[in-house]
Amino acid sequence: MMDLSGQSILVIGLGKTGTATARFLSRQGADVIVTDEKHSSELREPLGQLQREGMNIRFRPCVPDILSDVQMVVPSPGVPPLNRMLVEARHKNKPVLSELELASRFLKRPMIAITGTNGKTTTTTLVGDILSKSGMSVFVGGNIGTPLIGYVDGPQQDDYVVVEVSSFQLQWTRDFRPDVAVLLNVTADHVDYHGTFADYRLAKERIFRNQTRQDLAILNADDNETETLSRKLASKIAYFSSSRQLTRGIFLDGGQMVYRPFAGETEAYPLDMVKIPGVHNIENVMAAVMAARWAGCSRETIIKTVGHFRGVAHRIEYAGEKDGVVFYDDSKATNVGAVLRALETFSRPVVLLMGGRDKQGNFESLAAMIEKRVKTLILFGEARERIAALLGGVVETYQAATLREAMPLAGRSAVAGDVVLLAPGCASFDEFKDYKERGDFFKQWIGSLS
Repeated sequence: MMDLSGQSILVIGLGKTGTATARFLSRQGADVIVTDEKHSSELREPLGQLQREGMNIRFRPCVPDILSDVQMVVPSPGVPPLNRMLVEARHKNKPVLSELELASRFLKRPMIAITGTNGKTTTTTLVGDILSKSGMSVFVGGNIGTPLIGYVDGPQQDDYVVVEVSSFQLQWTRDFRPDVAVLLNVTADHVDYHGTFADYRLAKERIFRNQTRQDLAILNADDNETETLSRKLASKIAYFSSSRQLTRGIFLDGGQMVYRPFAGETEAYPLDMVKIPGVHNIENVMAAVMAARWAGCSRETIIKTVGHFRGVAHRIEYAGEKDGVVFYDDSKATNVGAVLRALETFSRPVVLLMGGRDKQGNFESLAAMIEKRVKTLILFGEARERIAALLGGVVETYQAATLREAMPLAGRSAVAGDVVLLAPGCASFDEFKDYKERGDFFKQWIGSLS
């Protein structure tokens, strides 16, 4: 643990994670300064709540001058590495730690940490569900739900901590060490945040940085970089694959998943226990099976729990049917890789809604799949013109300024037997506060059709 009493610490960003971090630091006896690019008048709710709780917290304008008064900086996950405050902090040799790193130094319970470009929320939720159904007490959170810093601020009485971790959080880790670390996949995403795809991948791989031989790393054997990564790791390694047999790990063989553990007999899991669509979800389940078995869950409990698992909201979520047209909400598909996986799920003709705020995605890589699966492409939001320039000639394409205007276009383009799929491939912030609000808006529109 760290002794934070008397230290002057700057928290950048006063969203959910920043607020929880400020609260924790104050309770540890630190002198907490919070800053945000928003004016203090826009932050009345979080600042007021902290003050009512008696927290020792000061708000300062977001200018580099305040760094001279602090000994450590804790950025919120959405603050990019090239933010002027972080650049100046590094220039002044001020330690920069993520909330995840800070929390892990106070964590007393064994941790399963899950990251990846796509599928991490589904896998985190499923692992937590399996452990819970096995009779364990479990905290599930991190990048979803309650931040880890909020958990370590409490009694820490659970058997396991299962956390989703993002590249944003891993960017500023030093000693972070999960007992089980899972990397599901890495495809182009958040290049606008990290600068390059290589830097994004390196941030993801930091999840394994401090693991030892006592720990477990779970890797995707079908990822081109996995062999190179494996040579760097000190931990035990288990692999999953949806395309080939493995000597160690879990893979598909006909109508079952075959698991070959480090010790003990080979196990088989029926493939039809997976009720959520898509090969990517089979891979998510494979990773979850190995993490759960490592934690001591039985094969029987895993099969039963997976069989009842219906996924999480906004991840290729069935959203309704009208006049033979089926609607799916995949608002969480905020990158090109997620769109590709969503399209692979469907054999019926797809009317695809794409757009939002561009994260410099490699949209042209979707051309072959769109030609194969998509009947009509409806583009919306800030990214619509760039996507149209790259994909507009592949299939029939329409544009709209907003998702609100795009949805009726999709409705008119679809006929009985089609799928209308919201898989934006972009961030939501040009029109909505987050992907959840975007997905809920889409589902409300579907409800109005009835």
